[in-house]
Amino acid sequence: MLKDYVVVDLETTGLSAKDNRIIEIGAIKIKEGKAEELFETFVNPGCAIPFRITEVTGINDSMVSEAPYIETEIVRFIEFSEELPLIGHNLLFDYSFLKANAVNNKLTFEREGIDTLKIAREKLKDLPSRRLDYLCRYFSVPDENHHRAVNDAKAAYELYKLFCKLFENENEVFKPAKLIYNAKKQSPITDKQIKYLRALVSFHNINIDCEIDKLTKSQASRLIDNIILEHGRIF
Repeated sequence: MLKDYVVVDLETTGLSAKDNRIIEIGAIKIKEGKAEELFETFVNPGCAIPFRITEVTGINDSMVSEAPYIETEIVRFIEFSEELPLIGHNLLFDYSFLKANAVNNKLTFEREGIDTLKIAREKLKDLPSRRLDYLCRYFSVPDENHHRAVNDAKAAYELYKLFCKLFENENEVFKPAKLIYNAKKQSPITDKQIKYLRALVSFHNINIDCEIDKLTKSQASRLIDNIILEHGRIF
């Protein structure tokens, strides 16, 4: 069983690592089997948080408005996590966002990891659910602030320790596997797009729920198309 690793959980504005943004990172560094250091930060996504996400997480725009952007926090997280294996519940989801943002910022982020959801699916097939909140209730694991990053990282940590005891003779499920997510660097918005978007917004007197200079080139292109479709071109 691993003794040195990092348990991680993210909250995001949606399910797509390509199109959505990180709003919170929570992680625990484990050394020699004991929690050594905590990483916890809000991340300013540069856009409005969808209402459905606020309903689930409790995180709203005002809570992240003064938070740092991902450009600084992805660097901090990579340094924090050293080159240790990662553990999480539905780990590839979190890894995909971290990897995508690392690539966008010209950073390398290749890791191995263990997914507690995968272990639960393999070893607890009779349970009606393997969701993190259900497993916490089933095993009486503390889950006081579900869908907040540090809480869910702590819950995954407790589940991992519990699974190590329950399945201690089945080491194959505890072997870290290479995490695979093919992230392609997204180009930032161009100066030409910035000027045209600002002109569109001003001409049509509309508000948009994102910071223009934080858009990618493809996001800006889609937004321009949507504004023109709904409001028309600049005359």
